[in-house]
Parts: sequence; C-alpha cells; structure tokens
Amino acid sequence: MTASEMPKKPFSAQKQRLHRAEMLLDLSKRIATQESLDAVLQTLIEFITSELQTERSSLFLNDPDTNELYSRVAQGNFLREIRMSNNVGIAGYVFSTGKGQIILDAYSDPRFNRSVDEQTGFVTRNILCVPITSHKGEVIGVAQTLNRNNGHFTQNDQALLEDMVSQCSLALQSTQFIERMQKLRRQEMEFVNIVSEVTADIKLGSLLQKVMGEATKMLNAERSTLFLNDEKTNQLWSEVGQGLDALQIRLPNHLGIAGTVFTSGKTVNIPHAYADLRFNPAFDKKTGFFTRSILCVPVVNKSGKIIGVTQVLNKRGGAFTSEDEARLRAFTAQVSIALENAKLFADVHNMKNYNEAMLENMSNGLITLDETEKIVTCNSAGLDILKVSPDKILNLGVSDFFTGKNAWVAEKIRAVTESQKPEVTMDANIDVDGETLSVNLTVQPLLSGEKKRMGSMLVIEDISSEKRLKSTMARYMDPSLADRVVAQGGEILGGQSVECTVLFSDVRGFTTVTEQLGAQATVSLLNEYFTLMVDCIQNEGGMLDKFIGDAIMAVFGIPEAAGDEEDRAVRTAIAMLKSLFFWNETRIAEGKMPVDIGIGLNTDLVVSGNIGSKKRMDYTIIGDGVNLAARLESACKQYGARILVSEGTYRKLKGTYRSREVDLVVVKGKTRPVAVFEILDYHSEQTFPNIVEVLSHFRDGLAKYRQQKWDQAIAEFRQALALNEKDKLSSLYLERCEALKASPPPDDWDGVWVMESK
Repeated sequence: MTASEMPKKPFSAQKQRLHRAEMLLDLSKRIATQESLDAVLQTLIEFITSELQTERSSLFLNDPDTNELYSRVAQGNFLREIRMSNNVGIAGYVFSTGKGQIILDAYSDPRFNRSVDEQTGFVTRNILCVPITSHKGEVIGVAQTLNRNNGHFTQNDQALLEDMVSQCSLALQSTQFIERMQKLRRQEMEFVNIVSEVTADIKLGSLLQKVMGEATKMLNAERSTLFLNDEKTNQLWSEVGQGLDALQIRLPNHLGIAGTVFTSGKTVNIPHAYADLRFNPAFDKKTGFFTRSILCVPVVNKSGKIIGVTQVLNKRGGAFTSEDEARLRAFTAQVSIALENAKLFADVHNMKNYNEAMLENMSNGLITLDETEKIVTCNSAGLDILKVSPDKILNLGVSDFFTGKNAWVAEKIRAVTESQKPEVTMDANIDVDGETLSVNLTVQPLLSGEKKRMGSMLVIEDISSEKRLKSTMARYMDPSLADRVVAQGGEILGGQSVECTVLFSDVRGFTTVTEQLGAQATVSLLNEYFTLMVDCIQNEGGMLDKFIGDAIMAVFGIPEAAGDEEDRAVRTAIAMLKSLFFWNETRIAEGKMPVDIGIGLNTDLVVSGNIGSKKRMDYTIIGDGVNLAARLESACKQYGARILVSEGTYRKLKGTYRSREVDLVVVKGKTRPVAVFEILDYHSEQTFPNIVEVLSHFRDGLAKYRQQKWDQAIAEFRQALALNEKDKLSSLYLERCEALKASPPPDDWDGVWVMESK
C-alpha cells in the first residue's frame, strides 16, 4: 500500500493534540512565573477546573512529618487548609497505590467520605483523582477534580490530568522546598528572638512564665509547663500564675511522665495521652482540661546534668513531630543557662534575706567592720545591748566608739587583724552608760574566697542576767542542771505538778559508825561517800535534791523530762552499790569498817518548786510520791534488800534487770496495796550464789504463799535457802509460812502486808 493510499487521521484529533501541547506550554509558562507554593497551587487548580470543565478541583501534597495529605486552596468558598491521613479515602488510596481513579458515582464508593459534603452542602457526583509523581518516580501528592459538567470522566480526561500534574511536579517540589526553607528561616529568627528575650530575664518567677509561654507559642500548642528539680525535696516544681496569684505545683521527681523523662533523660512524645499508662488523668479531672497529646523533654545544663523537664500539651492540628522534638530540645538547651542563672540569683537573694532576718533576730549583738576598722553594720540586738541608735555607732572607727573602760575591745580587734585568728573572751565587762555588763566577746576575721582580708566581726553575748541567775541557783540547786534551768527560763523554778522518779538512799547503822569514828572522821567519811554517790547520780542526769544527814534525796525527770527517768534512776542505784562495794574493798584493806546502804525508788506525781521563806529558799519536791520512796528505802532493812522499787517505777522500766517481786504492802497512812520489787543487778556470783535458781524457787514459793498452800511454799523457800543460805527474803517468807500454817489467816486474806513503820 502506498503512502497516498494510507488512511489519514481526522483533522480534529491533530487539532486536539496541538491544543493540549499549547495548553501544557501555557501552563508551564504560568507556573514558571509564580514565586510561592500557594500561587502554583492556585494556578494549577484553575487550569484543571477549566480544561476538564468541572465544578471544583483540589490538589493535595503529602506532609512526610505527619503522614497527612494537605490542601492549601480549594475552589468555591473553601479557602482553608484541609488535612487528612494519607492512607484513607479516595485521595489516600491514589497516594498509597500510585494509581489514578475514575469514580463514576462517589456515594456508591466505600472509600468516599461524605462528612465533607455534609458539612459544606456540596454534592459530589463523580471524581477523577491522579497521583502527582516526582521525576524520581516518588508520589508527592494527588490532584482531584469533582463533578464533570458534561457527562462522566474518561480515560482521556485522566491522561490530560496526569500530563498537567506531571508538567508541574518539578515546580511544586521547588516551591515546596523554598517554602520549607523560608519557614525554617522564620523559625530560626523567631527562635533567636525568643531565646534573646527569655534569657535576658533574671527573675525566676517571670522567667518560668516566659519560657512556658514561648514554648506554647513556638510549638502551636495549648499549654506548656516547665518543671525544675528541687534537690532538697526530690520534687519537680513549677509556678503557675504571677504576683499574688502565683501557685506552686510540686510532684515527686520519679513519678508520671515528667518523672520518667527526668530520671531517664529521654524525650517522651505521646500522641494519645489516655492510651499511655504513665499518664495520670486525675489532673484533667481536677482542672477540667483534656489532654490529647504530650511532648516532654529534659532540661539539661551545660555540665550535662538534668535540672528539670519541659512538658507541652495538645498540639493544634495533630500530634507533635520529630521536628517539634528537636526544636523544643534546642530551646530548652538555650534557656537552661538562663534558668540556672535565675535560680542562682533567687538562691542568693533568698540567702541574703535569710541572713538579714537571721542577724536581726539574733539575741547576740553582731557588729561588722570593714578593712579600715570602720563599723559598717550593727544588728538590733547589738543596738539594744550597747544602748545606742544606729547614727551613734555606724560609720565610726572602732577606736572612736570603744573608748575608756571599753578600749580593750579595740585592742582585741587589732590583735585579730594582725594575727588573722579569732579570739574569744569569756565573762568580760563592758561599760554601758555607767552600768557594767558581763559579756562573752568573740572577734572573728572576715576573709574573701581568695583569703583576702575584708574586715572583722564582733559577736557580743550579754550574760549578765544568766550570770546572776546561775549564781543564785547554785546555792540551792544541783550545779550540773543550772545551765539547763537557765536555758529554759527562771519560770521553771515556779511551782508545778510533774511526774518524776525519786531516789532515797541511807547508810545502815550510821549511829554506830559515828560513835566509833568520832566527829572529824565521820565528816571525812561522809564527804568521801557523798562524792562517790553524787557522781553516780549526775552521770545519769539526775538532780541532787538534798542531803539529809547521811541520807541522799535525788530526783530524775526534773527540771526537764527525758522519757527514761525510771531506767536512769535504777541504773543510778545499781552504780551506787557497785561503787560502794569497790570503795569498801579499799576501806577493808586499810582496816576500816565497810559501809552499807539501802535505796528506795518510786515514780509518781509530785509538786516541785521554790519552797521556803524570803530569806531562805529551797528548790525541792514534795508529795506522797516522795514519802513512798523514803519508806521503801527504810523497808530495805526489813526485807534484807538494798534496792527496792515501787510498782509505779517497775512497770515503766524499758530496760531488763534481774529482779523479783518482794511483797504487796500497804504503807502507813494508805489503804491501797502497792507491789514492791527488788533489783538485784548489782550482785555477782560471789555476793549472791546461784541467783537464777534462787529466784526461780522464790517466785514459785511466793505464788504458793498467796494461794495459802503453806507446805508447798515452805518447800520452795527451803530450796532457795539451800542454794543461798544468806537470802534473808526467803528466810522471812519461810517464817511467815510456818506462822500462818500454825495460825491460819481469815478467809478474806489477800496476802497484803501492812507496813507499820515509816
């Protein structure tokens, strides 16, 4: 077949190809003149709508940070950004598969989302959607046109739309890249401005507010909080609000999302807060705020130490991105220096206020001098002690103020200036308006961090009143407790009802001793004996109340209670006997007669205070509790014991002591029986053989005695005496049992023994 015989294509087809080529060329020229992505999108959409004769067109580009398709321009009245996930709907299908789609009936396609039509009132009939592909074959978006004016979309329409978007893909990528660079530049400039503005603030409260405000704005979020770590309490804290309305929030620095970030040092980005187990919804319930997404990053200082966390909530338009994470980390890294400076400023300011308040509230006078020995400061106590006003002391030379009788103070200061070593002068005299004050004076050199001299400091403690009070008290009170009484104030010497433990001790057969020794030797013996016993009392913090002839009265729990008065009293009694035994060994070796004593202890309410006349006062205690202790001491002779304690003392002992119940007694003048116990811890195997077995037999014998089982009781007491024939208490009960067996008591006998003697 010759060329002339071949069938010719219709002229209309050639014209159509020419029109398409001209149209694409015109589109390229128009796109090339556009400088912004918005302009490129608008031009392309207008071309698509016009050439395909449709009602509306849209062009969606992919956002790789959020995996969303977004449209910046839409035909008609829609002039807003539309975002959708890049894998849903018809547009998502085309983007994911890279295959164009012609939808003849939109409402019958399950991929179509009707909600947009329902919101806008627009009715979508048919759809043509094609992918936008880069020159590397990567799908970067989709183009979509709706409702062809005449009939349905055809394959030719799809090919034309693909040609148009292919023609413009390079321009789309270029303008998209330019826009991204411009956005980054704007962000960088904003970032620099924000950091400059924030870091210029040195006040911690306002700095926190600025950081939180700028972080919220920078990440387009609803709320943000900056938490700083409090190393003293191990808490993360933040301040919400300003001025008087400021409110501090505190939480443990290891709990919740903030605690997780602080302890791990790793960023946490949570797109759905309520799906994360670390999130505590209680705060939302309390405040009414609804948390959707959370971005929390650690705040790290220049040394690499985590000093807090920044938490941003609810990004508008989606979840927080990796770019948001990077920006917030960079932001917190920059502001961390300002935060530490502000925190340091706040600490210094607080310390300054604390020091000033402390100095003003000191009871001691405090005076500081500069390096020229000029008086710079004097606190309120110093002004009161020296009885001067500030204008009469400040800015004066130390030699100009401390003159005459007080010139020695200036000399002390000069000595410290030369030696650079502190000096303390105790109980010195200072003349103030003709009155002599007793003071303790300390002069301290002031040195800088580089050990350079800055001046001196004087501390003046006025001890005039204390000295007078101690002098008075020492005449009638145990000197070892005088300091504590003074510290608590003179009012402690007034009458008061207190619980305490009273100790009475007495020398056995003292009348016989005095007859044998004579007056001078008796006084010598008592002085030596009292020295030993008082040391034992004071070693346990007891107060020596008085000496009554050869007897000693001491009290534990006055003038101040320690909580273990009973144990201290028992330990004192044991120590007294052990010291006595050791002293007796020396006396016997020297050919002197030994000394024996009895001790009674009782715990009860007593009245303490200054008792006497205006001419003679005595700080002492009175009451039935005192009397019972004295009677127990006296009862030691009857029971052959050395330490007897009342039930009131025994039941409150915290320590464990070797002891036994002695009797149930009714003391003279009383009706209620009191249990009496013997303390035996001072004994050794030599002074009390087989003590464990003896106590066991005695305990069983006492039980049988109170049950009136005389024969069984007698057997137990004889067993005890067989083990220790010198156990006088077992002998006493053996005699009682034999007497009661011979003459049985009445039916209402309760085993109580009436103590007739005082």
